[in-house]
Amino acid sequence: MGYIMELRKLVGSRPLIMAGSCVLVFNEQGHLLLQRRTDSLDWGTLGGSLEPGESLEEAAARELYEEAGLRAGAYKLITVFSGQDMYYKYPHGDEVYNVMAVYEATEIQGEPMVMDDEGLELRYFDLTMPIPEINPFTEYVLKKAGYIN
Repeated sequence: MGYIMELRKLVGSRPLIMAGSCVLVFNEQGHLLLQRRTDSLDWGTLGGSLEPGESLEEAAARELYEEAGLRAGAYKLITVFSGQDMYYKYPHGDEVYNVMAVYEATEIQGEPMVMDDEGLELRYFDLTMPIPEINPFTEYVLKKAGYIN
């Protein structure tokens, strides 16, 4: 998050509008890949914010590789979220209003493995079962996109 980190040096932790992408990866059983986050210790989607000059789909591809070591042959735009409901306060105090493009990645290449310091673990979850310790923001996105009830 080089660009956002540079902005944070100027504005501190006050709310920023942050554009980004999250990537949904499903295995053959239809289970969703989530990562246990280092900052909040809960389970969240793969993804992150745009870097200057990057498209939403390019950000999705970059984040998929950086966070899980995976590549995808195709990305399907599911929906875009914005507004008051997309407010998030990170455990360390930074505040954001997200503009989030949700992509489903297909034709996955590679095996999931933690590649950066943002994740502790990767695991597939059956969306017909409750996900323990799910990040509230991730739960909101999955509900609004129609993946869970």
